[in-house]
Amino acid sequence: MTEVEEVKARLDIVDVIGQYVQLQRAGRSFKALCPFHSERTPSFIVSPERQSWHCFGACGTGGDVIAFVMRKEGLEFPEALQMLAQRAGVPLRERQRSQDEDRQRERLRAAQEAAAQWYRQMLLRSEAARGAREYLERRGVDAAAAEAFHLGYSPSAWEATRQHLHELGFSDAELLAAGLLVEGESGLHDRFRGRLMFPIRDLRGRVIGFGARALDDSPSTGSGQALPKYLNTPQTAIFDKGGTLYGLDRAAEVIRQGGSAVIVEGYMDVIAAHQHGFANVVATMGTSLTERQVRLLKRYTQSIVLALDADAAGNEAALRSYEVAQEALSQAEDQEETSPVVTFWRGLIRCQEVASVDLRVALLPEGRDPDEVIRADPAGWRQIVDSARPVLDQRFQVVEARHDLSSPRGRAGAVEELLPLLGALINPVVRQHYLRQLSRLALIGERELAGMLASARTRRQTSPVQATAATPAAPAKGQAREEFLLALLLQYPHLRPEGAELPEELLWASENRQVLAAWKQMEGIEAVKEALPEELTPHLERLLNRRLPSFSPKEAREALADCRRRLERRQLEAEKQALAALLAAREEDLGPSALAEAAVSAATADERTREVVSLDIRDMEMGRKLHRRGNDGDGGEAAGMSSDG
Repeated sequence: MTEVEEVKARLDIVDVIGQYVQLQRAGRSFKALCPFHSERTPSFIVSPERQSWHCFGACGTGGDVIAFVMRKEGLEFPEALQMLAQRAGVPLRERQRSQDEDRQRERLRAAQEAAAQWYRQMLLRSEAARGAREYLERRGVDAAAAEAFHLGYSPSAWEATRQHLHELGFSDAELLAAGLLVEGESGLHDRFRGRLMFPIRDLRGRVIGFGARALDDSPSTGSGQALPKYLNTPQTAIFDKGGTLYGLDRAAEVIRQGGSAVIVEGYMDVIAAHQHGFANVVATMGTSLTERQVRLLKRYTQSIVLALDADAAGNEAALRSYEVAQEALSQAEDQEETSPVVTFWRGLIRCQEVASVDLRVALLPEGRDPDEVIRADPAGWRQIVDSARPVLDQRFQVVEARHDLSSPRGRAGAVEELLPLLGALINPVVRQHYLRQLSRLALIGERELAGMLASARTRRQTSPVQATAATPAAPAKGQAREEFLLALLLQYPHLRPEGAELPEELLWASENRQVLAAWKQMEGIEAVKEALPEELTPHLERLLNRRLPSFSPKEAREALADCRRRLERRQLEAEKQALAALLAAREEDLGPSALAEAAVSAATADERTREVVSLDIRDMEMGRKLHRRGNDGDGGEAAGMSSDG
């Protein structure tokens, strides 16, 4: 039994979730108002038997106890596991990061917080910060917004912040590790001098870094060279630009409740949006948009809008500040960046497909940024966001406008730009839709385009990975089929097209969802291992060592399809059971007479009664789905599972 399985085995999901929401018995399950969206009648079901939860309302998702804590607390898998392990009294294996390193991280956070307080006081009280205060006034930032985002000012002296933090007990080594100091030709000095300071916080609201904007009187380097307009904290032990979004600590709940998020580029864009009531806006801090940032937002919504300048959307050179990064498929060992930048539009589509989100593009008026638009015309900003278009639709429009489609060369250019983007699509129905659109655009047959796409994919295929011969530990009850599916994907690389279409929610165990998400995102076992939390290394090794039959490519596809059907049936059965519990509870509340009247005239029934009728219809539809699928036996998978001994 792995640590993850032991933690879950020692906890009762009802007890854990019951600390967050008020649960009521509903047959063999429990019901509650969903903690992840607003509702008046319960649609959130917890099953003690399955040790799982599911929302039948706006969320439409579920999972195990770890998935619940991750979503509710806004934690990554390792943090949620640590939190639950402490509750369960399960000592986790010593991580590679030592206790000394953990203490160092706490010191770095303390230094950042102390610096933020220092910068804030400088902005409020220092005469030297007059220019910064006037700049905020010119930009329309009111006192409440400046306080909410804890804006500050860094003194222009070379060592003012260093000396202040020394007085508070921080060493040069700590300040250097936090990114607050920098080593110059004449020694250590403050990284941020004479700048407007924007504290960057993690999801818990802790300061982990800074963005800093130069003012008119900002200093230059010692050699007289002007410093950049914006300066950020470098990558540190607590600050990861590729995994952080500015303002998300304040926007998370608004995004969850409202159902959508808007990504902009700058700090001032976020502040202006929040000041004017658009609190679902976050920023990439002028860095590349990464898949990790998209996945971070996916915890709160699947609807994401990227606000782009109209000129940038059509000008490749202008897209540098909006570049999209993806996790590396292969990297050199000495490569410094973990997320190499890829072509903008393909990167956007890959982010959308791998993270399974609805990513759209909102075009701003040419030459204007969100800050300007919001302050001048808040209603216009809302209209711009509401009119955001799917990524590929936007790209098709740009390409059509740029190429002369009346000439063969122009049409060839359009195909050259658009066809690689379609290769990033996972859903075959969506891919076929855009193939048809490109066919009409370029006056070339869909079959020819599909052939060109298939040829490009064939060139990228990798050789199969052989499973190692070892005897794995037996999986926990209820997870065998999920692990069989993952072992197939890991050991038969040619299954990637089929596996990429699997929804992560099909797997109930959080550790299996993590593995599937990493496998979708990365190609190659080592890359998958690197993408996973360290705590899941034993679980991944078990999947890789799982003994499978020597399937032919066709047999492996059939085994994967069969496994998916069984997991989908399991999902339907669980949903039907939960629906039945909800229905029984609502019927008991209303009584048989109200239901009989509703059956005769639904138009005159009240809202609660109509809801019960709707649940009844959904229950019958679920039953028909199960009936159509029939009773699946276990024979098709027996060979693959019995080999575990």
